[in-house]
This record gives sequence, structure tokens and C-alpha cells, in this order.
Amino acid sequence: MHRDTPARGSIRIDTDVCIGAGQCALAAPGVFTQDDDGFSTLLPGREDGAGDPMVREAARACPVGAIAVPGSDG
Repeated sequence: MHRDTPARGSIRIDTDVCIGAGQCALAAPGVFTQDDDGFSTLLPGREDGAGDPMVREAARACPVGAIAVPGSDG
């Protein structure tokens, strides 16, 4: 079973919903990557998006809406 990425005020990835499409890693490779099972995960120290302007686009690009960015609609 997968778990949500923790921490209030940080980007959350619902890995129970994630299908491993990789759109987030393509849109914001400085923040997102894929784990050994192909599911999206955050790079260490990037839980807040690290100021990457593409983080919100990465969340919008997720085909299943598995990514939540603080301060956004998703």
C-alpha cells in the first residue's frame, strides 16, 4: 500500500491514486521523480516545490489528479 506524501504546507502526492504516468516528472523534473515501482515521488528537500514555477503545471498535467499543491485548487 502506498501513502500520501506527508507534511502540511507541502506538495502531496496521493500514491493510491497515482498511475505512474510521469507527467509531473516531465513538467517539473527538479521537484518530481518516479520511484522504483514507477509511482511519482518528490525529490528530497523539494516538498515545498523549491520555488519551481512548473510545479502547478505538473499538478495540472497529472491525468488522475494525484498531486495537490498548497495554495492551488488541486
